[in-house]
Amino acid sequence: MKFMTGGGKAAAAAPAATFTPPPAVTRNPGNSKATYSKVFRFSPPHSHDHDPQRVEIVGSFTNWHPVAMTLNPMDHTWQVTINNIEGNKTHHYMLLVNGHPTNDKMCDGYAVPHGDIEHRYAITTPRGPRLFLLFAQAK
Repeated sequence: MKFMTGGGKAAAAAPAATFTPPPAVTRNPGNSKATYSKVFRFSPPHSHDHDPQRVEIVGSFTNWHPVAMTLNPMDHTWQVTINNIEGNKTHHYMLLVNGHPTNDKMCDGYAVPHGDIEHRYAITTPRGPRLFLLFAQAK
């Protein structure tokens, strides 16, 4: 779109704001195992009464340390790219909204938690406590 300036010359409109994805989480670059990257996205329910203040992902690929997701203001989704996820292995993970486990509609499936750390992040389902699955991938 162009606008006319006082001298009759066309001036370009200011570019629209763009969203820059958050930096990816990395692990030891000396790891020779097959790895891959994955973008995780979370779209909160359309209720402005409970807008998340923070969204994090925690899982076997983060050594169960929460990793902050970044809000994309253009589409109101939260996202993070996790790099160097070990391939040929199924991972367990959980999304945390304001510190509380929440459902991920995009997960590959559900898993029974193993060990205290996984039980800490599990959600309650009709079939018992569950975590989310990320199926094995390779480059």
